[in-house]
Amino acid sequence: MPLPDFYLKPLGLFTGLAVDVLNAKGEAGRLGGGATGFTHVELVSRKSGASAIKTYGHIAGSRDGLLTDALAQIEARRASVAGFDFSTPVIMGIVNVTPDSFSDGGQFSDTATAIRHGRKLVEDGAQILDIGGESTRPGSEPVSEAEELNRILPVLRGLGNESAVLSCVTRKSAVMRAAVGAGAAMINDVTALSYQPDARETVASLGLPVVLMHSKGEPKTMQEKPEYEDVCLDVYDALSEKIAACEAAGIPRKLIIADPGIGFGKTFEHNLQLLHGLAMFHGLGVPLMLGVSRKAFIGALTGENQADNRVVGSVAAALAGLQRGVQVFRVHDVRETAQAFAVWSGVEREVV
Repeated sequence: MPLPDFYLKPLGLFTGLAVDVLNAKGEAGRLGGGATGFTHVELVSRKSGASAIKTYGHIAGSRDGLLTDALAQIEARRASVAGFDFSTPVIMGIVNVTPDSFSDGGQFSDTATAIRHGRKLVEDGAQILDIGGESTRPGSEPVSEAEELNRILPVLRGLGNESAVLSCVTRKSAVMRAAVGAGAAMINDVTALSYQPDARETVASLGLPVVLMHSKGEPKTMQEKPEYEDVCLDVYDALSEKIAACEAAGIPRKLIIADPGIGFGKTFEHNLQLLHGLAMFHGLGVPLMLGVSRKAFIGALTGENQADNRVVGSVAAALAGLQRGVQVFRVHDVRETAQAFAVWSGVEREVV
């Protein structure tokens, strides 16, 4: 698949009632048809290495069909996924049924404790529960399909009566199929369905929503000097190619969510560049998910070495994503994130 000649990065991001006013005047667009507006667009070219900043109106009124098509992709309201219309941010609570996850490894590794934790996350405001049985933290070792299934299937069944949508985070096709049989209604794959050759066909046959996350290398070695020409453009291209491959395999775009994969084969600087440039990823034409909860870059910024003490930093990073139009947030600390989103949204609604 050829790389695009140019990329559009929305700039001048803002929220509040002014989004409606300026959008109606043709002076601002909306990220993913949502509550975040933008007034300018940066045109970035790989071929020339140059960029130019134009007003929204200039781009929207352009006679260049490629430009207007790219802008329309950024602005289009996203289709409902798993019953969510993305009019408000969706919180996915993390349920790690593992002994070795980076933040909470071992805390919820037995079935009863994991089920209690999942129920607590729903009480706290989680609309999705993401249940995983294999750690993908840097340096982690893979586990067998049998072990992964032994960890997650009882938890999925035990949470089947909860109001939240159940998601299974796995990269293995057999685990995906078994998880759906146990009640999962969404798949979250940190390899964007590239770990096993039949993964895309498996998800296509299941007909369920899927999160495609960008990662570089295997979890065990992915943090060993990852390199990019331009991390935002490279990750964008990789996700675009994965989305196209999924569509070719029979997975409709309306069932796909994209995740830039903060911390998965990225340095500290790469992570900050991706977070700063998140608005560009709306050009993929699918809802975006962000997983920044308790990650190492927060510790690097704050000096906090203990992952479960990074709650405040995690919420701050999630709010940065919210301001950039992200629709789904994968978090450990659901209650704190939900409170922050409620306050942020309440304040922004009053801005004219």
